[in-house]
Amino acid sequence: MEEAKDYRQNIVLTGMSGAGKSTLGVLLAKNLRMDFIDTDILIQQQEHRLLQEIIDKDGNDAFLKIEESVILGMSVCSSVIATGGSVIYSDAAMTALKRGGKVVYLYVPYDELIKRLSNISTRGIVMKNGNNLKDVYEERLPLYEKYSDITLDCSQMDTEKCVRRIIEKLGRNQ
Repeated sequence: MEEAKDYRQNIVLTGMSGAGKSTLGVLLAKNLRMDFIDTDILIQQQEHRLLQEIIDKDGNDAFLKIEESVILGMSVCSSVIATGGSVIYSDAAMTALKRGGKVVYLYVPYDELIKRLSNISTRGIVMKNGNNLKDVYEERLPLYEKYSDITLDCSQMDTEKCVRRIIEKLGRNQ
């Protein structure tokens, strides 16, 4: 007997800043009639500060702990979840997200990513001292791949096509 599809499962979008997690997430949620959650917004609401302010004042480690705590505190189903790019540094957070749904890694080549990001210094990107965006990209790439159930190459695709491809890869009906 074929296993019934569980449409209560979440769809978790991961990838670098600028990959399109929030933009695609909203459209995906609309197409699939699901709720949409942006974990970066949840962090800002909880902390009453912008992501960059948290990183600047409290440091990367504190930010990562806050991010992990917010993810572990979520109890949602039937939601599209756009995560912050640094969530993949937390095995506990990624394990919880995978337990509740399918993880879709939105891959964007570095050259395209750099064209999309004009505000690196204010975007709230967790970077070790002395590292640049290329270092962060290369460090995170294997982690995104490790945790993903589905990888979608978003290069050379417009937003609508990316959304359609995610739906196809998930085997969902609109």
